[in-house]
Amino acid sequence: MDQQSDVQPGDDIAPAESNTPPPRMTRKQTLTLISMASVNFSSMICYSILGPFFPTEAVKKGASQTMIGLIFGSYAVCNLIGSLVLGKYIVQIGAKFMLITGLFVSSGCTILFGLLDRVPEGPVFITLCFIVRSIDAVGFAGAMTSSFALTAKIFPDNVATVLGSLEIFTGLGLILGPPVGGWFYQSFGYEVPFMLLGCLLLLMVPFNFYVLPSIEADPSKDSFFRLLSQVKIVLICYVIFTLSAGLGFLDATLSLFAIEKFNLTSGYVGLIMLGLSLPYCLASPLMGYFTDKYPATRIMFVVIGSIVTAVGFCLLGPAPFLYIPHQLWLLVVMLGLIGFSLGMTAIPTFPEIITCAYEQGFEEGLSTLGMVSGLFGAVWSLGMFYGPIVGGLITQHLSFEWAAAVQGGLALLAAFLLSVHSVCQRPRQQSVPQTEEDTPLLNE
Repeated sequence: MDQQSDVQPGDDIAPAESNTPPPRMTRKQTLTLISMASVNFSSMICYSILGPFFPTEAVKKGASQTMIGLIFGSYAVCNLIGSLVLGKYIVQIGAKFMLITGLFVSSGCTILFGLLDRVPEGPVFITLCFIVRSIDAVGFAGAMTSSFALTAKIFPDNVATVLGSLEIFTGLGLILGPPVGGWFYQSFGYEVPFMLLGCLLLLMVPFNFYVLPSIEADPSKDSFFRLLSQVKIVLICYVIFTLSAGLGFLDATLSLFAIEKFNLTSGYVGLIMLGLSLPYCLASPLMGYFTDKYPATRIMFVVIGSIVTAVGFCLLGPAPFLYIPHQLWLLVVMLGLIGFSLGMTAIPTFPEIITCAYEQGFEEGLSTLGMVSGLFGAVWSLGMFYGPIVGGLITQHLSFEWAAAVQGGLALLAAFLLSVHSVCQRPRQQSVPQTEEDTPLLNE
């Protein structure tokens, strides 16, 4: 009895550094998690349905491989601009309003994109593709920028863990999008996939309006230029660029390559893309938990992930200088390797940029998180612009194999630059006198 009475008061007043279990999530955190999961899933399934069949349909409408890359790339350019502008003014606009409005715009554009098969082929079709995709990109930028910022605001101590867990739903959207889109296209035609998934995204609007909590914050005077004044942040942004460039390249070229080399249907191409999405879905929560628990390992995982990505792209074709014959099983395995390395590389980058921003003296609040989210989205979009266009050009004038090898080279360069920067920073840190005031900083 005495032992029990001693334990109970101790449990009630346990200090923060004790081994007591972490507190349960608050109602606001739970609702936010549900909301962000729905946004990630619905947005990504609508985004990813184009891969298996749109390039083929666009070719029938008179678009070249380069023009298809430009259509994918225009989405990225508008997403880039939207991410920067909306990330800067997220406090003035309101994070909840931005997210709900973005979902509504994206749902309408998804439905409209499904009607483009009825327009005349040639310039009319291509022009409308550019217009609808560009408006959709701005809506998507608003939804995802506010989603990242709200997640980091409401889960400040577990950013990578929560983002990694939410990437399960992103991965599910990426996993289900290609096979569902390819199967509906093959069974019912071009319009049905966009109509169904556009309506799904539309249903998320009232759901998130009810579920998502409102957050008030004050605007900040900080800018993107100050955020990019740190070399480490610039290098991390380059890593993000290489990842999205690789994904954009695969979106625009993989389906045509697989159909040509292996005589596959659109439905089977969608299944092959599972090899990319499923490992990413599985790796993200694991990497998020581990890098939150051991923040010092973030850069190490980014470097290793970039190297693995480089190997995956070089063997995806495979690269002509390797003299390896085309094999379907090798293509699927390399897609899985790239998907896993994507989770290893991408998840630690967002919390690492937040940490660097706070170390620079940025105010801790929604305004800074909005800028970091906007920067992340802008750099990701820049890669999504580069990947389809440059990858499409190289594929058209050389081959898919050489284009994939170039993407692998970009990832390898990112690993090299980040490694050199980390090595150069160590001697500088070790040369600082270890006074009583400096010791805590060195331990960090």
